[in-house]
Amino acid sequence: MPAMDGPAVPATGDAVVNLFAISDLHVHFPENRKFVEELRPESDSDWLIVAGDVSELSTEIIGTMESLADRFGTVIWVPGNHELWTPPGDPVQLRGEARYRYLVDAMRGLGVVTPEDEYPLWHGAEGPVVVVPLFLLYDYTFRPAGTHSKEEALGVAYESGVVCTDEYLLHPDPYPSREAWCQARLEYTQKRLDTIDVDLPTVLVNHFPLVREPTRILRHPEFAQWCGTEATADWHVRYRAATVLYGHLHIPRTIECDGVPHREVSLGYPREWGRRPHPPRGLCRITPVVPPRSYV
Repeated sequence: MPAMDGPAVPATGDAVVNLFAISDLHVHFPENRKFVEELRPESDSDWLIVAGDVSELSTEIIGTMESLADRFGTVIWVPGNHELWTPPGDPVQLRGEARYRYLVDAMRGLGVVTPEDEYPLWHGAEGPVVVVPLFLLYDYTFRPAGTHSKEEALGVAYESGVVCTDEYLLHPDPYPSREAWCQARLEYTQKRLDTIDVDLPTVLVNHFPLVREPTRILRHPEFAQWCGTEATADWHVRYRAATVLYGHLHIPRTIECDGVPHREVSLGYPREWGRRPHPPRGLCRITPVVPPRSYV
């Protein structure tokens, strides 16, 4: 069984209810599928956050999430860009918002918490935190140096040959563009976040990083424009984050911004984790450090 890193979190009752996270499962690859099949909680009550990119095929997304929901007490899911693709071989040919809503309905049928549901409250050693699954997309504002518009940024990407598959398979319907869809999601999500009790810290979960800093080590910096939005740069402060979780980059590490850990929890592709000196770490144990009240 893949190892789980970090200390166990004591619960307030007799049982330990751990909070685990992982992303970028990409179960279309046999090696990843086997890896995911072997993931297990430490207790039937443990929580699992899945931060997107389970697969691009609807059947694999739903099947994998059903299996995880059968194993863990509470499962929380946010979509990655791969879930939002409409590949030719997928039996579900819905596009854009309709595809997202289809997957939300499927997750709800499995008892999985989505970005459209009430934010759940997890009780850890330092007190309760609100776990906030986010679906925000990106708006091309993580642009390459020297570019000042989406058109310039895309021009650099196409010239270099580094172009995200989203440009071909992630359709924004009924919105006119992916950035317009992103803007709609930002407005909708901020209204919901503003209703959270100001005395409660949060764990913010998004497939894409909420700040630009994690993208600065990308081998191809032009790819960053498909990795988030500048509009969320202060959300970890504004919404009292104890921890921020993300995936997408396939560079598992933790950085701090304003004292808040931003942690990538991705598995990634076999060609990536297969050449590392150590095997994939498995589930990431999340132990939110509740910020002091003065931090708000």
